[in-house]
Amino acid sequence: MARNSLFGPIDPAREAGYADPPSRKGFFTDTSVCIGCKACEVACKEWNLVPDEGYDLLGMSFDNTGALGANTWRHVAFVEQPAGARSGGNRATVDLGMPAVRPPGGPGSDVGAPDGGQAEAGSSDGERPDFRWLMSSDVCKHCTHAACLDVCPTGSLFRTEFGTVVVQPDICNGCGYCVPACPYGVIERRKGPKGARNVGVAQKCTLCYDRLGAGMEPACAKACPTDSIQFGDVDELRERARARAETLRGAGVSEARLYGDDPNDGVGGAGAFFLLLDEPEVYGLPPDPVVTTRDLPHMFNRATTAAVALFLGAAAVFLGKR
Repeated sequence: MARNSLFGPIDPAREAGYADPPSRKGFFTDTSVCIGCKACEVACKEWNLVPDEGYDLLGMSFDNTGALGANTWRHVAFVEQPAGARSGGNRATVDLGMPAVRPPGGPGSDVGAPDGGQAEAGSSDGERPDFRWLMSSDVCKHCTHAACLDVCPTGSLFRTEFGTVVVQPDICNGCGYCVPACPYGVIERRKGPKGARNVGVAQKCTLCYDRLGAGMEPACAKACPTDSIQFGDVDELRERARARAETLRGAGVSEARLYGDDPNDGVGGAGAFFLLLDEPEVYGLPPDPVVTTRDLPHMFNRATTAAVALFLGAAAVFLGKR
């Protein structure tokens, strides 16, 4: 399993054997400007022919997809957060030009949303809103150290020259080993009626591998009307993300933080990382993700040592009886 070198982050494409790969590609998702329109979800489904699952409202939010899965490669989370529930507790008003959600005709109905641009609702007497919606378009993280690659027995999952991780549905045997291996719960086997497309096959975001090969940006980033989803070279996106986080914190949004951008984290840094306005758990993200196969080499070494010891012990007993 690849690890960061002494000279900095590794290049996952080079680690995979590409001699002269292009720069690593990925996503930076700025949740502070996400308006929850779900254009990314629609564009992803249309381009990749991902089937729908009925789009039933969940009863607890305006979300109608719920989570990432085999039939949802992009998922826009809607988190309704009561006032005072946010981890940082910062109530500073910051106008980032996003629309506020207020009663029709109420005072301030045309005022930009506070607290990082997320939509908020509240009273019509000019007081602070009672709650805000945190919105974030989630996706496969295309990890530097990808456990799904480690456990795939058929080679269906592979690392592309762009550093992304892609499933080849015609090679996948549906074993499902990759499903529990993913620390983010992203990958899933597709369910559906017999004869439907790719039933039983592991499915997830490909970062529109076919579009990258043609010099195009992924469909979700192309469709995003606010540039919440930004596509490009991972190194450049990391610099852009850090500058954006500093800008927000300088404007009084102390909760602004980056998630998945650190090459020294438990997955070696993600190819898709996020600017969040609260703790990762609020968005349904694990706070400290770790590649689930990190201990496999040690386990194999111990198993080999134990097997050799047993063999030698059995041989000694057998020879002692002669």
